[in-house]
Amino acid sequence: MKKLIAALGLASLVSTGAAAEDMYFLLINESSADIVEFHVSPPSAGTWSDNLIPVGYVLPAGNEVEVAIEDGRDHCEYDIRAVFADGGTFEEYGADLCDLGSWTFTD
Repeated sequence: MKKLIAALGLASLVSTGAAAEDMYFLLINESSADIVEFHVSPPSAGTWSDNLIPVGYVLPAGNEVEVAIEDGRDHCEYDIRAVFADGGTFEEYGADLCDLGSWTFTD
């Protein structure tokens, strides 16, 4: 199972205003497997978003990419899901993405 380290200090990369805005943050893969999918969902939505890693792109181990959540919501809480090339998955529920500027996945 993959572990998640929420890196603090990059809050300038995410939306913190009261108005609905798109949110941007850095997705960092320090695990030993490539990330092939990354999804978010408002809590209790029951479904995951489309893959937020750009089409035709895989996030290789040891790399990072800026990810955009372009849903216009004015809330900060999301459920997140990563799918790894080795078949592993990671899910986190109720993450406050406004307080975080990046997500780092490790083994």
